[in-house]
Amino acid sequence: MAKLLVVDDEKNLRLVVQKEMTRQGHHVETASDGEAAWEILESQDFDVLLCDINMPRLDGMGLLRRVFDKSANPPEMIMLTGQGTVETAIESMKLGAYDYLTKPYRIAELSALVDQAAEKHQLKIDNTRLRAQIARGQGNLPEIIAESPQMKEVLRLVRRVAPADTSVLITGESGTGKELVAQAIHRLSPRAEKQFIDLNCAALQDTLLESELFGHEAGAFSGARSRKLGLFELADGGTLFLDEVMEMPPQLQSKLLRALETRSFFRVGGVKKVEVDVRLLSATNRDPKQAVGEGIFRADLMYRINSFEVNIPPLRERREDVIPLARHILAKIGGANPPELMPQVIEALTAYTWTGNVRQLRNCLERAALLADNGRVTVKELPPEVVYLGEKSNVSVSYTTPGHGGIGGSFHNVAPTNLRDVERQQILNALEKTGWHRGKTAELLGISPSTLYRRLREYDLETRA
Repeated sequence: MAKLLVVDDEKNLRLVVQKEMTRQGHHVETASDGEAAWEILESQDFDVLLCDINMPRLDGMGLLRRVFDKSANPPEMIMLTGQGTVETAIESMKLGAYDYLTKPYRIAELSALVDQAAEKHQLKIDNTRLRAQIARGQGNLPEIIAESPQMKEVLRLVRRVAPADTSVLITGESGTGKELVAQAIHRLSPRAEKQFIDLNCAALQDTLLESELFGHEAGAFSGARSRKLGLFELADGGTLFLDEVMEMPPQLQSKLLRALETRSFFRVGGVKKVEVDVRLLSATNRDPKQAVGEGIFRADLMYRINSFEVNIPPLRERREDVIPLARHILAKIGGANPPELMPQVIEALTAYTWTGNVRQLRNCLERAALLADNGRVTVKELPPEVVYLGEKSNVSVSYTTPGHGGIGGSFHNVAPTNLRDVERQQILNALEKTGWHRGKTAELLGISPSTLYRRLREYDLETRA
C-alpha cells in the first residue's frame, strides 16, 4: 500500500487511475495541474507522484524541479507522457524522476511501476533512519553491570516494562547509565527491530530544540532552505529517548504534551499534521516531584512521560558494582591485555564517593590506564582526590539507601548534609586545580558541564571567593 498523488489535466484519465489504484489498496488523491498538486504537497506527504508532462499553469517538468528543490524527502515521480514528449520524459529522469510511461499505458504496467517506486521510497526513508541511528552512536544491546541487589532490581524492572508500550521515566544522578537502561528497554521491546533515536534536551538552544524534535518546513526561519524531518518522524515505529527532559523550555513542554496525547504534530512553520507511532522514554537527574512543585516542569506532562519510573541508584550506594565496572571499563580500554588493579587501588575505588558516578569512574580509569606501567594500576596512577577522599571515607563516611540498611564494612551512616559537604569540597578542590575553568573542572570530575553548573548554583560557587 502506498500514498499516491495523480496529477493530470485530463479529468477522465485521473479518475480511471484513481479508481484502479484505490482498488489495489493504495490511498490516492488527484490534482488537475502542477500548481494544484504543489498546494497538496505542501500539506501532505506522498510516496509516489504520477505526473503528466503537458499541463496548464505549472507543467510536469516545473513541478518536478520544485519538488526536488524544496522537499527534504520528495516522493518518487513517475512521468506520464504522450509520444511527442518522450525526450522530455527522458530528461526528467536525469533530474531525478523514477521512470516514465508513454500514453496510452496498461493499468497492470502502471501498477507494477507504482509498487517498485513505493518500495524505493520506503527504502530511502529506512536508510535515513539508519543513518540517524549510526550518527547518534547506537550499538548493540548495552552491557549493564549488575552485581549489586539495587542494579539487579533495576534490570528486573527493565525486563517487566520493556514488552509494554508504556512511557518510562528513568531517574538518577548524572553518569549513572540512564541511556544504557533506555537502550536496554528498547532492545527488549517489540520495537527492537525499529529505530532508537536519542536527544539530549540540555545540549541544544531552545530555538533549535523544537526544530530538532519536530522538524521544520522550508522557509520556517532564517537558514531553513528545505524541509527537515524531526526526530519524532525519524523514530516513527520505534523509540524516542529524551535525556535531561526536564531541561526542556516551558513553551516546548506544551507542544510535546500535545504530540504525545494526539500522536501527531506540526513541523515548525508547517500546516500539515504529521502522525507518528513512537514510544517515549525519558530521563532526568532532577527530583521529579521537586521539579513539578517548583514549576520547572508541567504536572500534566509529567503524568504522560512517567507512567512507569525506573530509578538508578548512585554508584556510592551500590559499591558491589564498582570493581566489576572498573574491570569492564579497563577491558574496553585495554583490549586483550587490560591493566590489573592492585589491591590498594581496589580499596580506594571502592571507598570513593563517585559523585560523577560511572562517568567519573571511566574518566579516572582512562587516565590511570594511560599512566600505568608494567600492566598494573597502582594508587600513583589515580587522581589525588580519589586516593585522599577514598581514605577519608574509609575512616568516617558511608552512604546507605534509605530503607535498605547499611552496606557493611567500615562505613557508617552520616547525615545527608555531610554528603553535600563532601561533594561541595570535591568540586571546590577541582575548581582550584583547574584555576576555576568550568569546562576543565567538569572533565576532571567526570560530569557534564550542565550538571556542574547546577551544582555550582546549589553550593553558591558560581563566583570565586
